Amino acid sequence: MFRLLLRLMATFALAVAVIMAVLDVTRTIAASTLVLTPLGASWVSASPATLDAMQSFIIANAHPLVWNPVMTFILDQPGFAVFGVLALLLYALGRRPERRIGRFVVNQ
Repeated sequence: MFRLLLRLMATFALAVAVIMAVLDVTRTIAASTLVLTPLGASWVSASPATLDAMQSFIIANAHPLVWNPVMTFILDQPGFAVFGVLALLLYALGRRPERRIGRFVVNQ
């Protein structure tokens, strides 16, 4: 059940990564130059209140250094890359283990 949830979240993250990549490709074609939208800019344009709430939550419940070097680095990366890596990690955590029965059986 937990693996199914992880694979479902990986699928959702991959869908968001593809949508963000299509938006960047569209903006790149329109501008005739490479456009990579940072995750922070996309988040601010979608919902600035939640970004502020997340910042205050992390600073209040974790060490303030978690926000400044770590989260600001992540928010400065292109959104499609962040969600692509997240999808890869979630899928790797939720993958089915390899079947061991019959692994060394010789087929005739």
